[in-house]
Amino acid sequence: MLALDGGGIRGVLTLEVLGQIELMLCRELKAGDEFVLSDYFDYIAGTSTGAIIAAGLARGMRVDELRELYATHGAEMFDRASLIKRFKYKYDSTRLEGLLQDIFGAAVTLGDPQLKSLLMMVLRNATTDSPWPLSNNPRAKYNADSRLDSNLRLPLWKLVRASTAAPTFFPAEAVSVGEQDFVFVDGGLTMYNNPAFQLFLMATMEHYKLGWPTGEEQMLVVSVGTGTSPKADDRLRPGDMNLLFNASSVPAALMSAALNEQDMLCRTFGRCRHGASIDNEIGDLRGEPGLLKERLFTYVRYNVELTRPGLNQLGLHDVRPEDVQRLDSIAHIGALQRVGMRLARDVDRRHFEGFLGE
Repeated sequence: MLALDGGGIRGVLTLEVLGQIELMLCRELKAGDEFVLSDYFDYIAGTSTGAIIAAGLARGMRVDELRELYATHGAEMFDRASLIKRFKYKYDSTRLEGLLQDIFGAAVTLGDPQLKSLLMMVLRNATTDSPWPLSNNPRAKYNADSRLDSNLRLPLWKLVRASTAAPTFFPAEAVSVGEQDFVFVDGGLTMYNNPAFQLFLMATMEHYKLGWPTGEEQMLVVSVGTGTSPKADDRLRPGDMNLLFNASSVPAALMSAALNEQDMLCRTFGRCRHGASIDNEIGDLRGEPGLLKERLFTYVRYNVELTRPGLNQLGLHDVRPEDVQRLDSIAHIGALQRVGMRLARDVDRRHFEGFLGE
């Protein structure tokens, strides 16, 4: 299984890691030139920009095609809204919607047989104030063909667009589900900006009716981030934390905490083969005894800290943190690619041992 974080244009970073995984798997499996990641991964999940990439991979796209999409059409994804609309959001979604329809097909639905793997995308239903992790699992309760409101009837491009509708960046997306109309916003505004543990649950819990077997030798979960950017400030004083400060910092802080929690859950219930330290107290949890005598899956996490120390550790002393931290940093796609290429050096066949058809 493959899980992809949200993070705006920083999805460029994710793609470099995926490109190396694709290359390594193709070599190890002795596959032909037509090999794509959906030939290997049975279930692919993504949130926000991760949903764009996940849907593309599930459709059978090569990583190079998605690289080209972000490099060539990044500016279209972040098309500035008119001055009047900027009181509500920074970017207009019209060109992005057209782009998504071109990529995935205006008539292609979540249940389309053209999808080569199971696909899960995280949205937030603002109407019901609840997270909506939607998948094309044909056995799922709300995917039954007999239902007029079956999720499998929903346009794929519209669900991808809804998962990327970050408040203040893009307008919300309205989706008709059966006879009900809902307003959706970015799935990153849920506990699942990193969808890895939720993906595991949706593959194994009896309620989702897949019932895949668990165990270190039975299941591999690969999770790829878009970089983190903690902002320590030793000059901060209690009086500085006014309404404006909290409005700008609290949502990002909550999203970061949720991302780390999903990562820690995966390392606690799964056997972590690779991943950077979570914090100075618990470390990276590799080789730890954990809560369970037998872990439920094997877990691999690729991510990087987009701070000065983090970039220095990659040898990227000339890359400025402020250039690669923003979700809409389209002027610095080249720098993000460089960060992704350095992170991609972490990809190792040993992380996939036991899942390479040995």
